[in-house]
Amino acid sequence: MADHDEFGRILAENERYTESFDRSALTAAPLRGIAIVACMDARLDVEETLGLRTGDAHIIRNAGGVATDDVIRSLVVSQTLLGTDEIVVIGHTRCGLEGADEAAIHSTLAAATGVDLDLAFGSFDDVETSVRASVERLRAHPWVDTTRVHGLVFDVATGRLRELT
Repeated sequence: MADHDEFGRILAENERYTESFDRSALTAAPLRGIAIVACMDARLDVEETLGLRTGDAHIIRNAGGVATDDVIRSLVVSQTLLGTDEIVVIGHTRCGLEGADEAAIHSTLAAATGVDLDLAFGSFDDVETSVRASVERLRAHPWVDTTRVHGLVFDVATGRLRELT
């Protein structure tokens, strides 16, 4: 677990970063016309894994890399206002949501807070099935340009991507 001064370290690193910042000419539209939906897992460095640089892609991350309503909202903006025309959904092995018990999570949180909310965590039993479901949800959405939607699984042990067909 990060120590309690992590926020201070982040601010100091930002000061260092601004000394050589050179990306002010980039626009909100990604240079490669691609949007990536990926899990928030810290082991997955999306840019490094895919050979991307700042400005190349829109990268949308959430727990599980699931095509939620908010992910779809971001993709619609990405495509409609900012010109992306390709989507890649990336799940990964050993995800924290794989095999998680939604009911148990709700029970734990309700017991700890005294409040139970209607909030889906997106747990799943199999990463390939989860990625395929997100890909299919995107392909079926009337506001998402579905001509090029791909699914990949990242292996956290090897760094290798596997395409789902």
